[in-house]
Amino acid sequence: MDLLNTLVDKGLRRELPSRAEALAVLATSDDELLDVVAAAGKVRRQWFGRRVKLNYLVNLKSGLCPEDCSYCSQRLGATTGILKYSWLKPDEASQAAAAGVAGGAKRVCLVASGRGPTDRDVERVGRTIEAIKEQNEGVEVCACLGLLSDGQAERLREAGADAYNHNLNTSEGTYGEITTTHTYADRVDTVQKAHAAGLSACSGLIAGMGESDEDLVDVVYALRELDSDSVPVNFLIPFEGTPLAKEWNLTPQRCLRILAMVRFVCPDVEVRIAGGREVHLRSMQPLALHIANSIFLGDYLTSEGQAGKTDLDMIADAGFEVEGAGTTTLPAHRADALAAAGAVAADGCGSQASAGCGSHAEAGADAAAGAGGGCGSHAGAGGGCGPCGGHAPEPSEAAPAEVPNDVSNPRTDLVAVRRRGAGTDLAPNA
Repeated sequence: MDLLNTLVDKGLRRELPSRAEALAVLATSDDELLDVVAAAGKVRRQWFGRRVKLNYLVNLKSGLCPEDCSYCSQRLGATTGILKYSWLKPDEASQAAAAGVAGGAKRVCLVASGRGPTDRDVERVGRTIEAIKEQNEGVEVCACLGLLSDGQAERLREAGADAYNHNLNTSEGTYGEITTTHTYADRVDTVQKAHAAGLSACSGLIAGMGESDEDLVDVVYALRELDSDSVPVNFLIPFEGTPLAKEWNLTPQRCLRILAMVRFVCPDVEVRIAGGREVHLRSMQPLALHIANSIFLGDYLTSEGQAGKTDLDMIADAGFEVEGAGTTTLPAHRADALAAAGAVAADGCGSQASAGCGSHAEAGADAAAGAGGGCGSHAGAGGGCGPCGGHAPEPSEAAPAEVPNDVSNPRTDLVAVRRRGAGTDLAPNA
């Protein structure tokens, strides 16, 4: 296809595709799907080889959120049956993080529900970061705490945070239909605060909330403009007990097209398959590794994920390799820009001079990897984040899916509330 050849050429040069080209990727037929995956795979391999970065979530504070995000199991008034607990102690969080690191994760994502942290919360998370880094040499830490106030990103960086996650989730035009207790502009402001503090910015989206193709393209273009180092792509898990409980709009094929569009628009960033991959990609998860270069290991915030060993086997069977702690994630031009931004922030200036999410930079065979990507993905409520996964009825109640790829027959049997790991007495699924 001429379209795919053009997109590959642009991706190798880090050139922004046109909106029409991005929309055309989402409109491709199932007969063209493998061609789309192969084309996105060429761009992925140029910048990230066959490496897969593993990330591990630690849910520091679960539920109890005052925000009204429609997709979230932790939202105000949700009846989702999730675990609810206040802050983990630093040693508890460090112990939880160690399980993920032992499973091969090179980045730990510390997530807390709520609108945003108080200064006391930031100090608490700072102590947690210090404990994790003291006990796990070389690990990267990403914080995901919600909307940031002035000075908080700088204090997190001083405590040792490498990145900050805060997702845009959906387009600016439709954001008000999803959340009313804060704005799209609030989220943009927090990502910019993270950048200005010299943190690696991680910001992504949630697909499957009833948005249009134009909405998906809008939010991905906005993420490129924000210059996120990492773009988590979440696939909505419709929680029973939330307003979006009946929104089953995704098929595995649709998910692959969305991932490919993100890769073409943001060719040289860490594209992470986040919450919902097991539910919506199902047996086609290995194909998604040809597009994305990062996944979460084990469980999510409030739902169970695929077993850690199954993830590792999937990566090996698909011909990929787990990215080691000594290997930097991002291409050299992005790593250098991030390091320069960190140096500027440390000197008290605070603005990032980055190469962008692929545009306004020289073409390149400079596919050497660079500094780590971002964390997280969405599901904390309000300002919060981190992929949360979803709630489903108990197995005896779950409706069977006679046609697995038909959105009218959702695979709710694949969804389970997380009952293990941090905040429980059961070992984590890492």
